[in-house]
Amino acid sequence: MLRIALAQVNATVGDLDGNAAMIVEWTRRAAAGGARVVVFPEMMLTGYPVEDLALRVSFVEASIAALHQVAARLAAEGLGGIAVVTGYLDRRPDLAPRTGLPAGAPLDAAALLHDGRVVITSAKHHLPNYGVFDEFRYFVPGNTLPVFRLPAGSGESVEIAIAICEDLWQDGGPVAVCRRSGAALLAVPNASPYERGKDDVRLDLVVRRAREAGAALAYANMTGGQDELVFDGDSILVAADGALIARGPQFEEALVVADLDLPAAPGEPPADEPVDAGDGSVITIRRVSLPPSGPSGSAGTMAMDEAAEAAGVPEVSRPEGDGLIWPRLSDPAEVYAALVTGVRDYVRKNGFRSVILALSGGIDSALTATIAADAVGPSNVTVVLMPSRYSSDHSVTDAEELVKRQGLNGMTIPIASMVEAFGDALTPHGFPEKGLPPENLQARVRGVVLMGLSNAGGHLVLTTGNKSELATGYSTLYGDSAGGFGPIKDVPKTLVWELSRWRNAEAERAGATPPIPQNSIDKPPSAELAPGQLDTDSLPPYEVLDALIDDYVEKDMGTAALIAAGHDPDLVERVVRLIDLAEYKRRQYPPGPKISQKNFGRDRRLPITSRWREPRPPNA
Repeated sequence: MLRIALAQVNATVGDLDGNAAMIVEWTRRAAAGGARVVVFPEMMLTGYPVEDLALRVSFVEASIAALHQVAARLAAEGLGGIAVVTGYLDRRPDLAPRTGLPAGAPLDAAALLHDGRVVITSAKHHLPNYGVFDEFRYFVPGNTLPVFRLPAGSGESVEIAIAICEDLWQDGGPVAVCRRSGAALLAVPNASPYERGKDDVRLDLVVRRAREAGAALAYANMTGGQDELVFDGDSILVAADGALIARGPQFEEALVVADLDLPAAPGEPPADEPVDAGDGSVITIRRVSLPPSGPSGSAGTMAMDEAAEAAGVPEVSRPEGDGLIWPRLSDPAEVYAALVTGVRDYVRKNGFRSVILALSGGIDSALTATIAADAVGPSNVTVVLMPSRYSSDHSVTDAEELVKRQGLNGMTIPIASMVEAFGDALTPHGFPEKGLPPENLQARVRGVVLMGLSNAGGHLVLTTGNKSELATGYSTLYGDSAGGFGPIKDVPKTLVWELSRWRNAEAERAGATPPIPQNSIDKPPSAELAPGQLDTDSLPPYEVLDALIDDYVEKDMGTAALIAAGHDPDLVERVVRLIDLAEYKRRQYPPGPKISQKNFGRDRRLPITSRWREPRPPNA
């Protein structure tokens, strides 16, 4: 019987000291829960993804040094008897520099720490190079499967193998070799980013790989936000037959502790063995045996429990209700949690204390303000009402009502006179009185106001554009696109409404006032840059537009496939052209949390200068 802990924690890229302190703290909590093994996420020590920091020799060396320091610190604090599996950044010194090889041959590595030492290390074998991942640029692949033998009492031991994140998602490699190794447990550090619906896919994958490996599988995933990426936790522990034993919460730190009934390791461990990995490579099984925990070199489990109690370590977190399986969030709840997490960590990790945004009374800015308030607290959110000559009365009153409901810091700065002053100065130089230029001027004046207040108050400016607008270029450069972070950048307009209704319903369920005025949800969307302007003057209905954007952007369907799928041919031609022409705008838009399978940013990289146009099929 082995008690294992999965440390589902929020690391920060580059904060080696802070991340090392978290390893010590959460190992202490694992010891308090009686765990013999604790598994941390992928690249725990450096944060993930480190991107081009992996190519910087000084950063790699600092990661390696920090790993040895944290191993020594664990032992010094009486935690050396815990087997700690953690991710870090390493390098392969035996590879001579050559063209096509990442500088310094960095490794996305995992290490076993025990008794004050780095006992054994390995590296990710399968390097993802799709979607948000670009790991061929940063790393060289590993070619080992480490297996460590851990004394489990009564003279018996269990064998535990280690693989890393993508090694689960691809066939062959370390997981395929795990069954040959005879390991009873496969520990997998992960930094698996969130996208909508991924939790079901992830569970199916873990169950399948456990059965293939013939071993229980411990999947420890990171949580928190890093630039565009959000990590949702959702750590999983299954038995060798795929039965679910434990599952962590979504979008929060937690220590998942559970007991595993594992087969004992037979006899003496065999020698290291190279094995055909089934993917054209050879994986070497490397084995080590850990000494029994005891007072001579490392504190035993009882001693660690007593030390943890004396230090006042918090109790191990448990889900509500029976068992070790935290309840799952609904679809709108998990999307909303991802957005809040992304905003909170971008603000916190980049040293901001407050945010500022334009509040128009429309649904996009209303949802953005609500997400911000839930992320950093209402007192840290400043909203600016900037009515112009075309702003409707209800826009002002709806915005004022939202400020009142949520307790935000609100200010009103009319911009009509500023816009007029700009127009007067520009008119002698050919600036027109009507049309797109004066409409965009209003948006740009608002951007200037926000950036000025940001500089004066140290606020992070949040943009309020949604994915539908970004797709079609329905935004003004240096106007509503000006800012530092876009909370709903990856949220289609139809989902903006769904999330707003869900958030209000959740407030009502809790007996609180709905944060978003109902009129902001119900009224037709408008940029209010011209008399009587509505979004549908320029765009098709959003339910039609969003379905087309999803097929073209996320599913990469061409014009012929879009028409075959039932989209109107004329609309396909028009919208595809709008999306293609707006690439230069999206390149200048701030980052925002990724929630979809393919966001505008890391996921989708198309040339700005391109003469390729999707041909319309004959008779369409």
